[in-house]
Amino acid sequence: MQRKFLKIAAVALLTSLAAYGQSLGEIAREYREKQNAEQASGTPPKMITNKDLPANPEGYQAPREAQPSSGESNFGKAADRSAQRFERQLLAEQRVGEQWKRQIVEQENRVAAIQARIDQIDASIRSGGVSAQGPYNRYQALQAEHAAQLQMHLDEQKRRLDAMQDAARRAGMHTAVYDP
Repeated sequence: MQRKFLKIAAVALLTSLAAYGQSLGEIAREYREKQNAEQASGTPPKMITNKDLPANPEGYQAPREAQPSSGESNFGKAADRSAQRFERQLLAEQRVGEQWKRQIVEQENRVAAIQARIDQIDASIRSGGVSAQGPYNRYQALQAEHAAQLQMHLDEQKRRLDAMQDAARRAGMHTAVYDP
């Protein structure tokens, strides 16, 4: 019973909606009649132009940036901005390259100083007369131990230098930067 009632209600609802709906042809016909009536009345629709608008409506604020009156085109302005942006980027890349180079040169100087110190210690040990069995006295033994520690430090600094050069290479720096 309920199903029958629902079916009947749905059919009644659909038929009532169809009776009140307009076809596309009827809508077009009404629109045409409305346009013909406006044309026959002789009053054209009001057109608003920029001349009709007030110069400074309430709440309007002029742009803060003054427009140059040189007559330069927007393309010229964009090209100038692009050129300036390119120059800034080039300067930034040069600064970065100089920083890389400065750090690498400092690291190379550290490595050279440590190597020079190791060579100096080795020379002092040899001048004291070291035999094949080892140093003759306690001072020479301490110097040899110090040289071994410096050699480990030198190896670590060389690894850092290689890592810095590799990082500069991967960053796209020129050979003059990472291998001065």
